[in-house]
Amino acid sequence: MTMAECAIALGSNLGDSLDILEKTLKILDQSPEITVKSCSHWYRTIAIGPPQPDYLNGCAILKTNLVPEKLLQTLLKIEQQFGRIRREKWGPRTLDLDLLLYEDLILNTDNLQIPHPPMTGRAFVLVPLAEIAPNWIHPVTQKAIIQLLDGVDCSGVSLYQTSEN
Repeated sequence: MTMAECAIALGSNLGDSLDILEKTLKILDQSPEITVKSCSHWYRTIAIGPPQPDYLNGCAILKTNLVPEKLLQTLLKIEQQFGRIRREKWGPRTLDLDLLLYEDLILNTDNLQIPHPPMTGRAFVLVPLAEIAPNWIHPVTQKAIIQLLDGVDCSGVSLYQTSEN
């Protein structure tokens, strides 16, 4: 089977978010069907929804031979490994993994929509994605990620500063 390129979003605002996100990338890269091709910097993001801590968000480009549904199952299992509990919409979480793009596929099933529907209006997705895939064409809008970024308010997203950067 050929390797497909896909984009995922990663986020966390409970626990040691930086450690959780870094470990998630290692788990993904150690999966036999997945290679992490690139990862954005991490960004501190003001949370949407009920009052809760700020998020750390980023994006990664993966190469995989998994079909989208199997990749989603893998992402959900990793969320569970880190204690993800789905209590309320937009609530706090230890780990959130979203499958954003899978090649130029448009898919709409009961369990999965590709491209990820709200991604075009979310700065916390578009800022890190534009860092690593600015020219990726969104298959529905037919606009490059960098063009989509021009249309969103990025005031709640800032580069996360660690001692390493």
